[in-house]
Order: sequence, then structure tokens, then C-alpha cells
Amino acid sequence: MPLTDTAARQARSKDKPYTLKDSDGLFLYIAENGTKSWHYRFTWHGKQARISMGVYPAIGLRDARVRRDEARALVAKGIDPRVERRHARAEAAVNHANTFEAVANRWYEFKLPRWSAARKGSAVLSRLYLDKDLIPEIGRLPIGEIKRADVLRTMRKVEKRGALNVARKCRTWLNEIFRYGMAEGLLEVNPASDLDIVSIPEPPVQHHPFLRRHELKEFLLTLRDSGCSESVRSAIKLLLLTGVRTIELRKATIDQFDFDGGMWSVPAGVVKQLQSRVRTKGGDIPPYLVPLSRQAVEEAKRAHQLSNHGHLLIAGRHDPRKPMSDNSVNNALKNMGYKDRLTGHGIRATISTALNEMGYNEKWVDAQLSHIGDAYNHAEFVEQRKGMMQDWADYLDGLLAD
Repeated sequence: MPLTDTAARQARSKDKPYTLKDSDGLFLYIAENGTKSWHYRFTWHGKQARISMGVYPAIGLRDARVRRDEARALVAKGIDPRVERRHARAEAAVNHANTFEAVANRWYEFKLPRWSAARKGSAVLSRLYLDKDLIPEIGRLPIGEIKRADVLRTMRKVEKRGALNVARKCRTWLNEIFRYGMAEGLLEVNPASDLDIVSIPEPPVQHHPFLRRHELKEFLLTLRDSGCSESVRSAIKLLLLTGVRTIELRKATIDQFDFDGGMWSVPAGVVKQLQSRVRTKGGDIPPYLVPLSRQAVEEAKRAHQLSNHGHLLIAGRHDPRKPMSDNSVNNALKNMGYKDRLTGHGIRATISTALNEMGYNEKWVDAQLSHIGDAYNHAEFVEQRKGMMQDWADYLDGLLAD
């Protein structure tokens, strides 16, 4: 007599496992712990064999019979359903390895050693938007079956929320991922190519605001009388006296400074335009030299004294072992009334504009700001820059003396 769903539901565990027969080889196995599972018993080459059909109640009686009928049909064709299942699982595993998600992850691991690990670097951002935008949309699709319409639909969702800069980055990453899949032989046509033609254009780039020379005196007076911490004030002065990037100052350690020689050796791995070379060539790239004026030397000594003479030139506010927060300078500038008028990075543009207006050689200025070309020379124009930066420091002092 065939099994009923009520009988399957009401079956309880006993001291020993037992079975409830349905029909055509299907039965329900009840284990000692009460777990119930479907099995199909069949004859294969004169011997009794069986195959699992799933766990009850996740697989109900009706579904179990459908699975049994599929297995019976295979047996009738001379196909062992157990072998067929193994093949299906193997094929599913191969298909999973060829999904967009799997290929994207392989591409990411391939690119990772070449990328910056910075908080806003490619390694962090690509992983963020792969997981947030790209994989949720097309991750489960076999990469060879993804159409241009699928990719365009994915990008439209990013654009719809106004993240046009993110959309541009995603188009680049998608193009690389599909090219990576082509190299693996998984597809012939790149569905992410030429998406820029139909993309929503980004608004004009907003450059970091900076000050002109006629605004410097007011700024220096405001900085002198501001209520920001002494260490942050020193940081702003050092940025103005050297032209380094904020990250280079935040990561500066006291062993990088030769106060007697008036020189700061910035490790190549910290200099933005040298980081890719460090990742590909290792530690053979010499540090970038930043000549220091007398005023910069004195300010650096003062900053280190404020940090209790620790390892870092400028220590964090709460933990002397950690660098100053990356928002400290910009927050101080905002509190001084310079919101939308100046940023820490904008100080570099202020220096560049002023020195060029004052007639200094453009190559000297670019070298001081570590605008590095292909022919990297860590000590390029160092003597000329030393004189230029001393003149610049004296010029700033003169503004306060007027």
C-alpha cells in the first residue's frame, strides 16, 4: 500500500532505525534520532542498490516520487543514477568555477599584489563594489552567457543612485574581468567593452581648493591665532614649508630626518607616484629627498617634541604609536573658516602656484612636489630645491613680519 503524507509526518523514532515503504522502490528511512530521509531501492546488474532522494520534510512525498521516477527512467536506459548524480555535481562545480563571481574573484587575486592597500586604493574599492554592486547582479551567471544588456542593466543601477565616479571605476573593472575570462577561454566577446559610449557623464572634476599668494598673509595670521592643537598647527606649517602630501607627513618617522643636513628622506613606498614601482620592483628604489629650510627643521623638531619624542614625527592624539588622523588637518582648516577654500592637499597647489608665479624653474617645483616621471631621480635638483624652499620659508616669515 502506498505511503501517505500523513503517515510520513506522524512517523516517530524508535529504538532502532526502520523504514516505511511507498511504491516502486521508494521508502522513508527513520533514524534513531528521528531524522527522516527518502531512498530509492533498485536492482543494478543483479544486485540491490539504493540512492538517497533527500530529507523529509524539506522533500515532501510528491517530490520524492518525482525524483524516484527520474531515477527509474535512468535505470531503464541502463544508466546508474548514482553515477549520473556524481557527474551532475561535477558539472555544477565546473559551472560554478565559471560564474562571473568565480572569475571576478580570480581576477581580484591576480591583481591584488599590484594594487595599493591604501584605504581608498584599488584593492579596497574594487572589493567593496564587486561585493556591493556587481556580484549581487550578475555573480551567479556563467560568464560566457552574460550579455551586454546584463552589464548595462547593472551599471544603470549604480548610475541611478548618483554614484557616477563609482560607475566609471566599475566599467573599468568589468572590462578587465571579462578580458580575464577571455584569456581563460571562457568567452569570445567582451560584453563590457564600449560601455562608456552609453554611460551618464560625470560632472566636471572638483579640484582641491587652494590659496593664492595675496591670501597667504591672512591665512598665516589665522593659523597662528587658531584654536587647533599645537601638533595639528605644526602639521599644517610643515605641509606649507615642504609641499609633501598629507599621508607622507602622517607616516613620517623621526629616523627619516637629517636635521643637521636639512634633509628628509621619504621612503619610496610612501610616495604616491612610486608605490606601483615598489610593488613591482621591491625595495630597491631609493627614498625621495625633500630638502628642509631652517624653518622646516625647527618646526619638525617642535612637532617631534610635542609627540614626546616617539617614533613618529607627529603622533596621534589618543595613541602615540599611531599616526595623526587623516582628517585632522582638513578639520582644522574648516574650523579656521577655510571650508571650500583650502584643504591639506590644496596646500601643494598653493605652493606650486606661488613658486611658479615667483619665477622659479617649473622642473624644480615639480621635483619638490614629487611629480615624478619615468626617469626617477630621488635627488633631482636637490641643491636648487634647497635654495628655493629656503627662499619660500623666508617669504612666509616676511608676510608675518609686515
